[in-house]
Amino acid sequence: MKHIDLMIFDLDGTLVNSGGDIVASVNYTLETLAVPVKKPKEILSFVGDGVNKMIERALGNEFQHLFDEAMDIFSDYYARHMLDMTSLCDSVIEVLDHFRDKKKVIITNKRRYFTLKMTDALGITKYFEEIIGADSTAYKKPDPRLFIPLIERVGAVYNDTVVIGDGVNDIMLAKNTGVLSCALLNGLTHRDILLALDPDFACEGLRELLKIFD
Repeated sequence: MKHIDLMIFDLDGTLVNSGGDIVASVNYTLETLAVPVKKPKEILSFVGDGVNKMIERALGNEFQHLFDEAMDIFSDYYARHMLDMTSLCDSVIEVLDHFRDKKKVIITNKRRYFTLKMTDALGITKYFEEIIGADSTAYKKPDPRLFIPLIERVGAVYNDTVVIGDGVNDIMLAKNTGVLSCALLNGLTHRDILLALDPDFACEGLRELLKIFD
């Protein structure tokens, strides 16, 4: 087992099953604008680089002129419906309780307001030292400038720090920063894409973290 002092968690697809509400909110936005709706799998492939990029991708080249209106519609609808179907991923509470003595932080490309609303509603905010959203700093995953000040602030050792997530940006954040990476293979990103990035660790579900880290 690898000793860890600081654990960085992604949110969507890692700690919370939020895909259903994201899909519904994007398709509501497209439908409202008379833009053809998209299949859930395609919409989920747009997730990971923040809401702006997600809406850009959902609109496609043909409808970029509707971007500002789409952002307003999505933000309003998602704020009201983001918890309709969203739930904690399997074993989240068990894992967070097990690692209660470790420093834990959420770093997500979701806006911080939505992140806190979600973690508050699902009862997990208390487990984290900090929650860093896309609008918390000038940088987003996988930019190491987002992460390095945090490591220095909490006095963490690089080799005893791990980023755990189901997205390309999570693995690349770790690699760009020089800390350990752990790919969660049952999230929103296809496992082959994550494994091709050669993460330091990989697990099928969060509960496996109990056997990997101490």
